[in-house]
Amino acid sequence: MGDYTFAFQTSTTHAGFLKAPSLAARPDAPCVVAGIPWDGSTTNRPGSRFGPYQIRRASHMLCDGTHPLWGVTPLDILADAGDLTLPNTSLAGMREALAPQVAALIARHHMVWLGGDHSITLPLLRAYRAHFGRPLAIVHFDAHCDTWTDHFGEPSGHGTWVHEAIVEGLIDPTLTVQVGIRSSAAPETARYVADRGGLIYTSRDLRGLESAGQLSQVLQTVRDRFAAAGPVPIYLSLDIDCLDPAFAPGTGTPEPGGMTSSQVLTLLEEWHDLNWVGMDLCEVAPPYDHAELTSNAASAFVWTYLCGRTKAR
Repeated sequence: MGDYTFAFQTSTTHAGFLKAPSLAARPDAPCVVAGIPWDGSTTNRPGSRFGPYQIRRASHMLCDGTHPLWGVTPLDILADAGDLTLPNTSLAGMREALAPQVAALIARHHMVWLGGDHSITLPLLRAYRAHFGRPLAIVHFDAHCDTWTDHFGEPSGHGTWVHEAIVEGLIDPTLTVQVGIRSSAAPETARYVADRGGLIYTSRDLRGLESAGQLSQVLQTVRDRFAAAGPVPIYLSLDIDCLDPAFAPGTGTPEPGGMTSSQVLTLLEEWHDLNWVGMDLCEVAPPYDHAELTSNAASAFVWTYLCGRTKAR
C-alpha cells in the first residue's frame, strides 16, 4: 500500500510514550514503543484504533517516569516509532503490511506494541517465532481465552489468535499462561490451553489476591514452569479487558468480574526479571472510556513493564 497516514494515527513529530524522542532521533534506543492502530477484527464495539494515541497521551502524566518501587526510569533507553502505516479494512492486508515492519524493528530493539485489537498478536508472534527460531513462552492477560476456532463465522480474528498460534507452533502450549480468563465459552474452548499442558488462572481463581504475598503461589508456579524450560524467550500479551470494567470501561468487549489494576501491577512487578522479549497491550477503546480510566491503566502497565526492563538491565 502507499505510505498514507490516517487521521487517527500518531505522528512522531509529537511527543511519544513518556514524551520519549522519536526513533529517528534516537535510532539506537534499546527499547521502542510502536502503535498498531487496527480494529478491523472487533466483534462488539470498535474504537481500539484510537488506543495508541490515548495511551501515549495518558503516559505524559507520568512526569519523569521514575518508578516508585525501583527508582528507575526508562526514558534514557526509550524511543517511540509512532504508529505503523497499515491498511485499515483488510485483515490479510494488515498482516501482510505489518510483517516486514515488525521484523525490522525486533531485529534491533526490544519492542512494546500498542494496539489495536487482539488480532495484531498473531502476526507479531509469527515474526518473533521467525526471529528466535523456536516457539515462544507467553503470558496472556485477558478476559477471553481467544482459543475459538472461528471468529463469528470468519476463520481468523481477535478471538482466535491463541488457537492459531498453538496450531502454527508459534507458542509452546506447555509454556502458555493465561491470567484473568472469565468469559463464557464451551469447555473445549475455555480449557484449550490447559488441556495441552498450559496454565490458566481465571479471575475467580484470583479473587481477593492482590499483594505479592497473597499471589505467591501463582508467582512461583509460573517462575518454576519457565525455569524448567531453560532460557526460553517469553512474550507478554495484555488485553486491557483482563481488568474489571470498573477499572477499564473503555474496551470493546467488557466482562464483569475481572481483575483489579493492583493485581495486574503486582504480577508485572514481581515477574519483571523474567526473560521477556516483547510485549503488546491491546483493546483500549477510548470512545467508551470514562475519565480516562482505561488509558491511564494501560499507560501504567506499559510504563511498569518498561521500568522492569530498565531494572533488569
